[in-house]
Amino acid sequence: MDLKTILSVITDDMQQVDATIRARLSSEVVLINEIGAHIVSAGGKRLRPALVLMAARALGCSSSEPVLHAAMIEFIHSSTLLHDDVVDESGLRRGLKTANAIWGNAGAVLSGDFLYSRAFQMMVESGRMRVLQVMADATNAIAEGEVLQLLNCGDPDTDEARYLRVIELKTARLFEAGCRLGAIAAEQDETVQARLHAYGHHLGLAFQLIDDVLDYTADSAESGKAVGNDLAEGKPTLPLIHAMREGSTAQRELIRKAIREGDARQLHEIVAIVKATGAIPYTQAMAQQQSERAIAALDGLPDTPHRRSMIALAHFNTHRAA
Repeated sequence: MDLKTILSVITDDMQQVDATIRARLSSEVVLINEIGAHIVSAGGKRLRPALVLMAARALGCSSSEPVLHAAMIEFIHSSTLLHDDVVDESGLRRGLKTANAIWGNAGAVLSGDFLYSRAFQMMVESGRMRVLQVMADATNAIAEGEVLQLLNCGDPDTDEARYLRVIELKTARLFEAGCRLGAIAAEQDETVQARLHAYGHHLGLAFQLIDDVLDYTADSAESGKAVGNDLAEGKPTLPLIHAMREGSTAQRELIRKAIREGDARQLHEIVAIVKATGAIPYTQAMAQQQSERAIAALDGLPDTPHRRSMIALAHFNTHRAA
């Protein structure tokens, strides 16, 4: 089942989310409007807002509240991407030039700040202190993850535990928050909220693990970013960590040097090492384990089309090519 089919249960909701995003991006500052239009046109999977909607609808919520929460989550995510691209000096995302490549670092950072603050305005609008608490905790954790990743960059001694902590903070926390917001909108108690939180946690980890595999296996035309991008930024992701652990001394030193220098010139040789040491199936197996835990977290919830789509999404993630 492809992603479009999986998300077809929330097609109408997602159209409302897109309309909300466009309306809330509006500003009297021309540059913000231009960068906002660029973000919208870039598209993307919109998984985080989709999780808000699927969780809420799976739990019987029929109100429009999840639409507001979903748009707000996407604003938070988009703002982190704007800031990430500046930190990583990225020039390409989703096959298009990044905002910083077009408008410069200052414009990208400040527009990211606008999206953050607009998202918090929307949280206040929801009228739920619990929503503010969840999102304040999530955004703080994301910032911690960004700093921890920065410390790991260029450090070939980063181990598996440090890597997993980064993706837990940087990626999984927003997945968790989105799923929990869906449960909150559905007026569910803490027990059910915790189940949805666990689903988002494990799905988020699996999603990032697969993303890090794709950095060495994907077709750049399909993925929208250059293969070996993480290596060029000196990021010691799990495929590299495993390859260093299992490779020969010479292989290990080649990868260590590339991480220290943020050098992808020997990408072909490093990809060959990654594949020869079993780093790809190792990382995929960990992603599969996380996906299974995500699905298990939904046990006991009503058997609805939206719950089935959440299960299908976890299966889809481990086999996606972009």
